[in-house]
Amino acid sequence: MTFAKIVLFTDRDGRARFREEQIALDEGTPQSRLSQVFASSGYQLRYSPVGFRSQWHCTPKPQWVFILRGEMEIGLRDGAVRVFKPGEHFYAADLLPQGASFDALRFHDLARSEQLLILLAEFLFGHLQFFQRDVQFLNEVRQ
Repeated sequence: MTFAKIVLFTDRDGRARFREEQIALDEGTPQSRLSQVFASSGYQLRYSPVGFRSQWHCTPKPQWVFILRGEMEIGLRDGAVRVFKPGEHFYAADLLPQGASFDALRFHDLARSEQLLILLAEFLFGHLQFFQRDVQFLNEVRQ
């Protein structure tokens, strides 16, 4: 059994993209399947009023984003748009590659008429075996 991890990342061309990865739920019992434990450096709640729209940006550090209330629309420079609803998530790893000039990768805003409440969870990047693929990819982009 697996959990689908939706990842927002910076591709080799410097553009933000979405991809899906699977997290194995191979621990625990048949009644309570668990993933491995991932180290966390903290979490933060964010509230945005109806109609909020951000400027184009990329994430300052990798983080999970869990939608608790409202809906969050993410728009990418290539025209792709996704709407995340309560209970849905994505992993924001669309970092600006080292040495690159800022060409904003994405924006987000509210697509509906309800306030947005999200939980942002940050991870200790260097200590997570699971995120080694993301680190390796970023290092390739930086070279």
